[in-house]
Amino acid sequence: MSKHELANYKKNTVPIFERASAADIPALSELLSVLFAQEIEFQPNEAAQCKGLSAIISNPDLGVILLAREGSTILAMVNLLFTVSTAIGERVALLEDMVVSPSARGSGVGSDLLNHAMDFARLHGVKRITLLTDRENTSAQRFYAKHGFSRSTMVALRRTIG
Repeated sequence: MSKHELANYKKNTVPIFERASAADIPALSELLSVLFAQEIEFQPNEAAQCKGLSAIISNPDLGVILLAREGSTILAMVNLLFTVSTAIGERVALLEDMVVSPSARGSGVGSDLLNHAMDFARLHGVKRITLLTDRENTSAQRFYAKHGFSRSTMVALRRTIG
């Protein structure tokens, strides 16, 4: 997207926000490759990405992948995984992946998609959304703070099993 196209997007374009379908998996996997290439802990892996996307799309109780689309082009995606918090006794979500196509960054579509995802979560009984971002990714941290997310006192720990 050129600067001119980006300016026109901001003024004239209303992307469509919708659930991803199996037909979207190849394009979503490409977006995930962009995300994982910039994250410290992960590496792009098309087979794993497609397997994970397929598992979520085929099981709505597990989660939802929402996307912003302009025509046939996917501009951005966000992945919400559902669980129940015993601390609050309610349904909660983990915002697992959010990525905006490099050509659409700065257009506002990321904010629009995140707002859509939060509305979707609220309508589906989700009482809290938790996410992780790289410690060094201060622009992502500012983005999420702008949308009402705050730092937790909890520390993320992970262990690979198997």
